[in-house]
Amino acid sequence: MGEQQHVKFPQEVIDEYASLGVDLRALFSAGHLGNRMGVQIVEASAERVVGTMPVEGNTQPYGLLHGGASAVLAETLGSVGSMLHGGSSKIAVGVDLNCTHHRGARSGLVTGVATPVHRGRSTATYEIVISDEEGRRVCSARLTCLLRDVRPGDEVHLQQGAGA
Repeated sequence: MGEQQHVKFPQEVIDEYASLGVDLRALFSAGHLGNRMGVQIVEASAERVVGTMPVEGNTQPYGLLHGGASAVLAETLGSVGSMLHGGSSKIAVGVDLNCTHHRGARSGLVTGVATPVHRGRSTATYEIVISDEEGRRVCSARLTCLLRDVRPGDEVHLQQGAGA
């Protein structure tokens, strides 16, 4: 996943998390798994989350992008959107993910764009469209997250960036 200095966050989100002493870029990252898979979050707000992932290193034995890799990208982007919707008093926990794989990808980067379908008080659902470099849809996914209140002890994980 690498450095996150180029992620675009809305100013009000930056201000909210800075006041809590939370590392915003670490919190809204894909964590260790995303790092191993090369996920990069490019843009993040409750209205739209955009991220990329290389195909290379994330393939199945036939050389095609692994469906599980698409699922990781989709869940990452939808979780970030859900966390931003919930705000600093909530934690987003994925409770349902489904993915439909439309076409294979053998090389290059895939780009995922997560947009909200539903943003409520206790759940958030995002549609995630993953496309190849030619703009062809590779995967359609939908993620629903439970938005639960931050509990004592969660703050340590949030400050370490283990929340998304």
